[in-house]
Amino acid sequence: MFANRLFFDISDTQKIEELWGKISAEYSSNQIGYYNLPDENLTSDINTWSSTIRNIQNVVVIGVGGSSLGTKALYSMLFHEKKADTPRLHFLENIDPITIKKTLKNIKLEESLFFIVSKSGTTLDTISIAKIVMVHFGIFPNNKYFGKRFAAITEEGSALNKFANEYGLKSFFIPKNVGGRFSVLSAAGIVPLSICGIDTTSLLLGAAECKKEFFERKSTQLLKKAIVYAIKGGQNINVIFSYSDIFREFNAWYIQLWAESLGKKKGDERVGLTPVGLIGAIDQHSFLQLIIEGPKDKSVTFIRVENMADDMLIPDISLKYIEKANLKKDISAATLLNEQALATMKSVINEGVITDEIVLAKADAYHAGYLIYYFELLTSLCGLLFDINTYNQPGVEIGKKILLDKLGK
Repeated sequence: MFANRLFFDISDTQKIEELWGKISAEYSSNQIGYYNLPDENLTSDINTWSSTIRNIQNVVVIGVGGSSLGTKALYSMLFHEKKADTPRLHFLENIDPITIKKTLKNIKLEESLFFIVSKSGTTLDTISIAKIVMVHFGIFPNNKYFGKRFAAITEEGSALNKFANEYGLKSFFIPKNVGGRFSVLSAAGIVPLSICGIDTTSLLLGAAECKKEFFERKSTQLLKKAIVYAIKGGQNINVIFSYSDIFREFNAWYIQLWAESLGKKKGDERVGLTPVGLIGAIDQHSFLQLIIEGPKDKSVTFIRVENMADDMLIPDISLKYIEKANLKKDISAATLLNEQALATMKSVINEGVITDEIVLAKADAYHAGYLIYYFELLTSLCGLLFDINTYNQPGVEIGKKILLDKLGK
């Protein structure tokens, strides 16, 4: 069960019909490839190839932004249910010497597999980190074991794909019409997650169900939410308040997806929605104050899990002088967390803040896949309402050019 409750109403049927027409046309054009990723099946190719790689205990994703954030989000959300005796997944996603050194210090070359993930194949940070890894372990393209330690995830025909072909590396492909930040359900995420024991079959089934609910059953829930959050509500900050530590990396993925997709120039006008990711109940003791009594420029989405797999009872004991913190008997940690979410949500609604709630029945692969696809759809809908290109990032490219002009050969 994936439930989304909107604590607001919208009766603008004309706007709903217009938005439905726009998203249907974009979907039918086949120009935006992420829509069809839930239908792709990479399992056979992954299993065939991975069976040739022996004694792997560590899989390392070398990638930045969309090449790593989605994969990291899903691995963090689903780590508690990964298959036993499968490799551990690591990420080298920032050209930070402290982090790189710490990660490489704790793994052995003969037990590790490195995925160089770059759609273009020439991402400066990614290739630079890959070079550092090669030098650290003393393994280079002319080494006969190079193809057993490195693989590529890229666009077919890219510079990285050509490099892989030259030196015997396996390549998995991200479709040409799938942008990096929308690529987690492609080979970019599915390949490393599958090898590391995540149930990617259920993950894609969940995403497919979200797709079916929207495009086939024509649910209007997302349409209404996009219209209010992007236009009708007038708030330019969207907060997701996620109640569980497993959502911490998901929040980071959402921030990239939302910011890079929706922050654009439209002629002389600048449009966008600023994303903020919070973790409950921690941020009840900080950012919540701003939501409740600060400027009403924010909308809030609460995310919680109905049934936690690893729950525990809060001991029914009384501690002298701090009896005020006593709870009723047989209250579990998950119950307390969910009740905190509900109480906080009620306080936000009472203040007249535009609010909705997402409830996952379980923190499993199926619901994680549904959640990912849901937010990708929501992003596309908001982009259509702003009348912008949701899938490019010209502002990011400017900084890359300045850097290469200064440091590139």
